[in-house]
Amino acid sequence: MILGLLLPTLALCQNVQIKDIEIAGEKVIVHYDLEDSNPNNEYILDLYSNRDNFSTALLRVKGDIGNEVKPGKDKKVEWNLRDELGNYEGKVAVELRGKVFTPIVKLQEFNVDKKYRRGKSYPIKWRPGNTNPINIELFKGTQRIAGEVNHPNSGTSSLSIPSDAEKGDDYRIKITDTKNPSGIVYSQNFQVVPKVPMLIKVIVPLAVIGGAVVGLSGGGGEGGTEPDSELPYPAFPSGN
Repeated sequence: MILGLLLPTLALCQNVQIKDIEIAGEKVIVHYDLEDSNPNNEYILDLYSNRDNFSTALLRVKGDIGNEVKPGKDKKVEWNLRDELGNYEGKVAVELRGKVFTPIVKLQEFNVDKKYRRGKSYPIKWRPGNTNPINIELFKGTQRIAGEVNHPNSGTSSLSIPSDAEKGDDYRIKITDTKNPSGIVYSQNFQVVPKVPMLIKVIVPLAVIGGAVVGLSGGGGEGGTEPDSELPYPAFPSGN
């Protein structure tokens, strides 16, 4: 059993009103309106639950959530409850909190739907909001994996995925203003995968025939074996 009863609680941001909450399989879907007289404003929105007394923002969320959320009606957040809480039973209350988004940086050209391979580096770009140095950190869930401190807020850097990083889809970038610790920007979650896909390595025995090296096929193939047309013909002494 994943959930016994879902109880919504009051959204703390005065511009946000939760309209409906539904359960779809293992997901909780929160429908809300975000109203603002200035349609150009952007918001930071996070979803919380009573599982930890609303102290930590939920991570397994997607949709109209996070940074740069525009005002409007019929917004939606999907929360994967099982991934976040495991085999949780009991009542769950959720809370949506928000504030106007004044970015220290605005990430650009960072595709969170892309699979990022460990052991590789990727360029990241952003639009600076000020000239303060920034910390750029890689997190898996709540665990800090790697990072760079006091990077110039120049608009470019690179994201290095450690070669020993665990694979998972709960990675995100955290950027912090070094002169204003409350100035924090997170990317949405993205996936990290092994550097090279799992391969089945086949050891092919070799035999020397008349000075040429040829491969011997492993058993189990259909129709027998045929010589590789790209291999040179064996060299035999003249006159034989």
